[in-house]
Amino acid sequence: MTLLNTPFDTLYQTAPFSKIKNEDYLPAFLQAIKEAKAEIDAIANNTDAPTFENTIEALDFSGEQLDRISSIFFNLNSAETNDTIQKIAQEVSPLLSEFSNDITLNEDLFKRVKAVYENKDHLNLNTEQNTLLDKKYKGFSRNGANLDEDKKSRLREIDKKLSQLKLKFGENVLAETNAYELHITNEEDLSGLPEGAKEAAQQLAESKQKEGWLITLDYPSYIPFMTYADNRELRKQLAIASGAKAFKGNEFDNQEHVLHIAKLRHERANLLGYKTHAHFVLEERMAKTPENVEQFLNELLKKAKPAAKKEFENLAAFAKDLDGIETLQKWDGSYYAEKLKQKLFNLDDEQLKPYFKLEHVIDGAFTIAERLYDLKFEEIDTIDKYHQDVLTYKVTDTKGDLVSIFYADFFPRSGKRNGAWMTVYKPQYIKNDENSRPHISIVCNFTKPTKSKPSLLTFNEVTTLFHEFGHALHGMLANTTYPSLSGTSVFWDFVELPSQVLENWCYEKEALELFATHYQTGDMIPMELIEKIKASATFHEGMQTLRQISFGLLDMSWHAGESPETITSVKTHESKVFENTKLYPDVAENCMSTSFSHIFQGGYSSGYYSYKWAEVLDADAFEYFLEQGVFNKDVAKKFKDNVLSQGGIEDPMTLYKRFRGKEPRPDALLKRAGLIEK
Repeated sequence: MTLLNTPFDTLYQTAPFSKIKNEDYLPAFLQAIKEAKAEIDAIANNTDAPTFENTIEALDFSGEQLDRISSIFFNLNSAETNDTIQKIAQEVSPLLSEFSNDITLNEDLFKRVKAVYENKDHLNLNTEQNTLLDKKYKGFSRNGANLDEDKKSRLREIDKKLSQLKLKFGENVLAETNAYELHITNEEDLSGLPEGAKEAAQQLAESKQKEGWLITLDYPSYIPFMTYADNRELRKQLAIASGAKAFKGNEFDNQEHVLHIAKLRHERANLLGYKTHAHFVLEERMAKTPENVEQFLNELLKKAKPAAKKEFENLAAFAKDLDGIETLQKWDGSYYAEKLKQKLFNLDDEQLKPYFKLEHVIDGAFTIAERLYDLKFEEIDTIDKYHQDVLTYKVTDTKGDLVSIFYADFFPRSGKRNGAWMTVYKPQYIKNDENSRPHISIVCNFTKPTKSKPSLLTFNEVTTLFHEFGHALHGMLANTTYPSLSGTSVFWDFVELPSQVLENWCYEKEALELFATHYQTGDMIPMELIEKIKASATFHEGMQTLRQISFGLLDMSWHAGESPETITSVKTHESKVFENTKLYPDVAENCMSTSFSHIFQGGYSSGYYSYKWAEVLDADAFEYFLEQGVFNKDVAKKFKDNVLSQGGIEDPMTLYKRFRGKEPRPDALLKRAGLIEK
C-alpha cells in the first residue's frame, strides 16, 4: 500500500505532492481499483431491498480514494508530465476504463438502480436526489447496461481502445510542440519584436546552452512573434510549424488516431442505439440535438460572415497599402491586425502590458471575487505543491470558515501542455453532516519574468486568467451534497458561463481601477486607455466569431455525420468543412484536426459549440449586472445562489431563469459583438 492509498495526513488533507514518487502510482491505482470494486460488490450484493440511500447514494460516494488518485495523477500528466508518467497513463487508462465498464455493465447493480428508478415517484426525494437518481440510471442505460453480452463485450473493447488513443493523441501534440525550435542568431531577424519577448527568447536560448534567441510553439513565445516580428518568412516558418503539429507523417502523426477515434465513437453510439456520437452526447446538453447545434452555429454564421468578410477585406487592403502584400496569408493575420488596431485605436499590447503585472492581476481577480462573493484569499506556504512555480492559497468566507484550497500555476515548461484550464484535486460534498471543501487549481501559460522585468500580461492573457478564475469560482463556491453534482459537474454547454461572464469585468473601469497599475510607477491605468480597451473590444469580432464557428462545425462534422467510415483523408474532410468559413488561403502542410485536443483528447467532442452557446448566456447575464451595477451585491448573490453554488442539481435553464428571471436571448451577444445595432 502506498501513501496515495491512505487518508492524507496533511493540512486540509491536501495532496502530499513532494512525497509521491512516480513508482507509487501504478500500485496505488491497482489497490484503489481493488477497494472500489469491493465497495461496488457490497452495494450490488446487498440483501436488503434497494433504497435511494443504500444504492444510489452509496454508489455516488464509492471509489473516493480512486477518484482522488486519478485527479492527482491525470492533472500532473497535463501540468507536470514526463516519459514515466506518460507510460503509466497508457497502462492505467485501460484499467480505469475497464473498471468503469465493470460498474455500468454490472447486472446486479443495475437491477438495484433500476428498481429505485422505477419507484422514484413514491420516494419523496428532493430536487438534488431526483437529479442524482436520474443521472445514475442514465449512467447505466447510456453506457450499455441494457445491451446483450456480445454488445457489452464490444463496448468494453471500444472504451479501452478509446482511452489509449486519446492519451496517445495528447502525447503526440505535446511531443510535437516540444520538438520545434526556431533558432535565431541574427538580431535583425527579431525586428519588431518587443524587448520583453526578445529577452525571454534570449533567456530560453541560454537555458539550453545556445547562442542567440529561441522561439518555440509555446504560446508566450509563439504569439508575440506572430504578432510583432517583421520578418515575414520567419513568421511563415513558425505558423506552418504550429499548424503542422502531428500532421507530418512521422512517429507523432495523429491522422490515423483522428480517424480511429471518430470511427470508434460512432460505433459506440450505434451500439447504444444512437444515430451518431453527437446524438449520444447532446442528449445530456442544453442544446439536446445535433440539429439544434447546427442551426445555432449557422444562425450565428449568417450574422458573422458578412462582418468577417468585410473585416478581412479591410485587413488585406491595409497590408497591401502598408507593405505591398498581394495575398494575405495566415502568418500575416496577427501581424497586420495588430498594426491596424494601433492605427485605428492607437492601442497596442506593449502599451498595456506595464499595467498588467501578473501579481497585480491576480490580486485584482481576488478583490473582485471578494467584492462580489465575500471571499478572502490568503497565500499560504504550509501546503505541498508539485512545482516551485505553483502558488497556493487558502480561501475563506466572511466568518473565516474554509471555502476552498486554491492552486495557481502560471508559466510554461516542457512537461506542461499548452493552453489554460481549471481542474479539481478534490471535489466539494456533504457527508455525515460535514461540508467537505474543494481543492481547485488553474493552470495557464503566461510569459515568465525575465532578469529585467516581472511577468507582464497581454490583455488577452488578462482575460484568460479571469476566464479560468471564473471556472475556479464555480468549483470553490460549490455547495451540493453529492460529489458527482458538485461545482463544474454540469452540462458542458453551461460550464463556460461562470468563466466567460467573469471576463466582462476586465473591460469595466470600476474593476480595472482595482488592479491595472503601472508596475514601475504605480500609476493607475489612464482613462483614455480604458476607453480604448472598450472601443477595441469588438475589433475583428466578425473574424473571431467565424473562427469559433468553424471549429464548432469541424467538431460536428467528425461526430454528427452519418458514418466516419467514409472519411479516408483527414485533411480533405477538414478542407471541405472549412470551405464556408474560410478567409485565408489554405496551407497544404497544415491540419487543424490532428492537434484539436479539445475534441480528440479533452471533453469537448460534440461540444465545442458550447463556447459560443455560453457567450449568449454570459452576454445576457452580464447585461443584468450592467443594469444594476457591476458590483451589485444583490445580483451577485443571485448568481452565486442560483448558478455558482448549485453545480448540476437542476437543469441549467431552470437555474439560469431563476437567476435572470427569463430565458437568455442572443441579442445581447450580437450587440456586444457589434454584429447588430445596439
